[in-house]
Amino acid sequence: MSEKVLITLEACPEFQKGHTILLYHSMKDEVQTHAFIEKWSRSKRIILPVVTGDELELRVYTGPQDLAIGSYGIAEPTGAPFTDYETIDLAVIPGVAFDRYGHRLGRGKGYYDRLLPQIPAPKVGICFPFQLIEEVPAEAFDFRMDTIIAQ
Repeated sequence: MSEKVLITLEACPEFQKGHTILLYHSMKDEVQTHAFIEKWSRSKRIILPVVTGDELELRVYTGPQDLAIGSYGIAEPTGAPFTDYETIDLAVIPGVAFDRYGHRLGRGKGYYDRLLPQIPAPKVGICFPFQLIEEVPAEAFDFRMDTIIAQ
């Protein structure tokens, strides 16, 4: 199921044209991005989030040899922080659920809701078809996706 979602993502003009892509290193219940990151890191600059306290810090992916298991058991880059948010061409975001209005249900800590307002790039939520639901409960501070890919 992950492959179909990622093929659709690859076909997006923003992904095709983009040089710097914010992705995520997937957990077991998310669209699997590990091989996708490795594949595209050869031709694009891949940025991955790292949990630091109550915030997400971004770092450049430089290869599997530079990943360490961080918070929540997620493999995270160990390099220097990436702060040039203006150069990110596309932000690809996971979620527990999404709705057709672009609302996203995360894991409840608000990490992405605090990070995404700082990133001017288009935001694409990716999920499995069963994670696309009629309506996600949303608050004023919840950050909406520009597009949702669920196939």
